[in-house]
This record gives sequence, C-alpha cells and structure tokens, in this order.
Amino acid sequence: MCLLSVNINKFATLRNARGGNLPNVLRAASDCERFGAQGITIHPRPDQRHIRYQDAKELKSLVTTEYNIEGNPIPSFQDLVALIQPHQVTLVPDPHNAVTSNAGWDIRRNHSRLSHLVDFFHKKGIRCSLFVDPAPDMVRYAADTGADRIELYTQVYAQEFLIDREKAVAPYVEAAETALKLGLCVNAGHDLNLYNLRYFFQNVPGILEVSIGHALICDAIYLGLENAIQAYLRELAV
Repeated sequence: MCLLSVNINKFATLRNARGGNLPNVLRAASDCERFGAQGITIHPRPDQRHIRYQDAKELKSLVTTEYNIEGNPIPSFQDLVALIQPHQVTLVPDPHNAVTSNAGWDIRRNHSRLSHLVDFFHKKGIRCSLFVDPAPDMVRYAADTGADRIELYTQVYAQEFLIDREKAVAPYVEAAETALKLGLCVNAGHDLNLYNLRYFFQNVPGILEVSIGHALICDAIYLGLENAIQAYLRELAV
C-alpha cells in the first residue's frame, strides 16, 4: 500500500498573499485527512513565505495521520523539528532563494553532515528520509548515513514522461531496487500528478508514500478538494 501525503503549502501561500487567515491552514489539513489523505506534509522555508513555523507547531496537535516535515536542515529547522517531533523528517537541500526543490542531495559530498543529522533526529524518535536523485550511487551513500528512507525526486520523470515514459521511469526503477536491496524504504515526490502517477507507481517497486501538493491543489480548483484527493487515491489503488 502506498500512502498519499498531501503537501498543504499552497493553502498557506494563498493565505499569505492576502493576509488574515483565509484559507485556514489548520482546517485545510484536517479536511485533507477527512477526505482520505493518509498524511500531511509541510515544507517551511526560512523566509516563511508559505508555511510558517507557527503553523508547523499548531499542526502537531491536529494531524491524526502521518505528519511529515521537509526542508533544508538549517539550525532553525532542526530546532523546529526537534521540538515538534513529527513522524518523519525529510531533509531537502534547498537553496535559500529556491522557488521549489530542484535537486536531490549530493550525499557523497555531504555524507558526514547528513549522518550527524540522521543520528540527531533518530535520538528524537523521528524517522528520517533523504531527498535524492534517482542515482544508485546516491542511494548507496544514503544507506550509509543510517537514514530510514529516501524520497526520490521525480521532477525529471514528470518532464520526460510525455516524451518517453519507459525511458523516464527507468532510472527510478533502478534506484528503488537498489534502495530495497540495502534495506531503505522508498518515498517519492515532486511534480507527480493525475497523468503520470499511476504509471510511476505501477513500475517503480516498493513505493510506500508519495507527497503531492502543487498538482493536487491545482486539480482541487476544478474538482474540489475532496474529489481531487479521491482521484489521487484511485491512481494509487492499483
């Protein structure tokens, strides 16, 4: 079974664009769960341009499914995650000025730092996932850090899917197979949508969780939030 974790950043983006508390991010998280989401993901950034650190704290007592906090492990992020103690932390190498995540970790280069961070979060009782490109070498280095999971960065797959889907998915199949052999669990996320999700899930082995935000919220504008979540769940029910 693959869990659908809904990234609710876009609700906060809309709220912050106008000020006030509409839409209400806390209610959005609860509604996502009520409509079938099996997890809630947030990605607070240093400038807090969408999800704010206070949102992250308040969500802790409301999320009844899996709570996943992802982001660049700068000191303030580490402190936030250690305080909240979500079910999972996903470490992402975001530049401070990044509009969205645009690459996985160079784990070979950052091996010592990431190993230390994994150990730090494990001592807090938090499952740790590393955001990686679909490269077997990076997967092997991820296993060496002691991480529990990897999250495969799927933007390249999404871009190439419409050109040659078999070629697009092949590196992810190899990366996932490598991870499973090394005892790593596998998540995936970034630009997965209603058109490319099913093929990815059917072909990449061992996917336990997908994190989807932007595409799902865009679909919700037309379908409604409940219908959009149910549509994504149907794509995973194969």
